[in-house]
Amino acid sequence: MDGEPIADGSASDPAVGLRLAAIEARIAAACDRAGRERSAVTLVGASKTQPVSRLAAAHGAGLRHFGENRVQEGVAKAGEVPPDCVWHLLGPLQSNKVRPAVRTFTVFHAVDRESIARELDREAAKQGRKLEGLLEINLGAEASKHGFDSTDLARVAAPLATLAHLEIRGLMAIPPPGETPEASRPWFRRLAALRAELDRREEWSGRLVHLSMGMSDDFEVAIEEGATFVRVGTALFGARG
Repeated sequence: MDGEPIADGSASDPAVGLRLAAIEARIAAACDRAGRERSAVTLVGASKTQPVSRLAAAHGAGLRHFGENRVQEGVAKAGEVPPDCVWHLLGPLQSNKVRPAVRTFTVFHAVDRESIARELDREAAKQGRKLEGLLEINLGAEASKHGFDSTDLARVAAPLATLAHLEIRGLMAIPPPGETPEASRPWFRRLAALRAELDRREEWSGRLVHLSMGMSDDFEVAIEEGATFVRVGTALFGARG
């Protein structure tokens, strides 16, 4: 929960750099299999509950994109790492956290309802910021997950195309749990198809370039199916604090 202390860590963690190199090699191989350029995929280090020392180790090894699920934890960590980091909010956002979120985060992966999108847009205007947002889609219609219903997405999402300070740039989803990485592939294909459907509409034409999908267990499959953001946590940082 917001307000929980960030876990302590050791002064340095060379294992993080080794894991990052291994993940980079796997991303490059997946891009090769899919006929994509490595530059088409951004690795976001999902650093929820990880000690700042591990983020610093990842930064020292070349990582610049970090993602947090909770606003307060991200705000705290952003003040302890170099300023060239790009911060992604991976989890859903509460209305009372919009102001600090806009000050720290640049990419919002879990825009799950129209009202929060409009609040982000208004606050970004006040702060003079331009933000990127991804619409979270509840592909499996799971009661435990947030997000837009995929069956009526075009109609529900259309009003968000006119936002001036929160630019909707793509879609995000977390597939239902599966026993193997391959179990995620049909869901990733569905998300890619939804983006293509929206992109054919006049209000979105050429604007929806991102697919945020794939985590530690299935990011290679996600890349093969078109992911532009992969959110990798434990495979990069190790067990959570």
